[in-house]
Amino acid sequence: MSAMLELESWLIYQYVATECGDCLFMTESAFRARDIGLRTQKKILSRMAGKHVVKAFIDDTTASLLDNLYKLAKQYSGNKKEAEKLIKNIIKIVIKIGLLHRNDVFSEEELQEAEKFKQKFRTLGMAVISFYEVDFSYDRRFLVDAFSESKRSLVKVVAGHLTEKSMSKIEGAFEFFGDGGFLDAVFERNSPYRETLGRVVNGLNKAIETGDL
Repeated sequence: MSAMLELESWLIYQYVATECGDCLFMTESAFRARDIGLRTQKKILSRMAGKHVVKAFIDDTTASLLDNLYKLAKQYSGNKKEAEKLIKNIIKIVIKIGLLHRNDVFSEEELQEAEKFKQKFRTLGMAVISFYEVDFSYDRRFLVDAFSESKRSLVKVVAGHLTEKSMSKIEGAFEFFGDGGFLDAVFERNSPYRETLGRVVNGLNKAIETGDL
């Protein structure tokens, strides 16, 4: 067992003992060890969305991209607390989806939809890069629609596995970054957000180069 797996196992054990004592209190007819284990992992690890645990689920390129999205959200909203909440929610969702995939929970149909989501999200990322790098190319309607289509596709993948609370976090993230007013502000020529957007674009380029997007 690798050091990372040993760490994960130890953390899960510790948090089961202290944070999830009620997870096993189910009727006998509803008892499924695999389901309980998965639910426990999702509950525990989403609460532990700090940098050390996140590394087990999010690579350095994505982590850097999320850091710059946080800076962009904070700069645009002027609200540090809300920006932190937004990115933490994204991290929690990424962790939960990673756990679902790791535990082979998705059906064949959901996996096919996941591939469609990846393609749509990659197209979205490439559009952001293009609109940043090429003057006067920004197309608000294209980006708003791309965010909306990506969200619908992701919802099809995870709706049967996540709670309403988790689904609302997905909704909130796509609503914020896919908002027309936000997009207009960050892509405006001489925008005060251009430098931060440039860092986001650099992160997107790296993610595409490494195959993470």
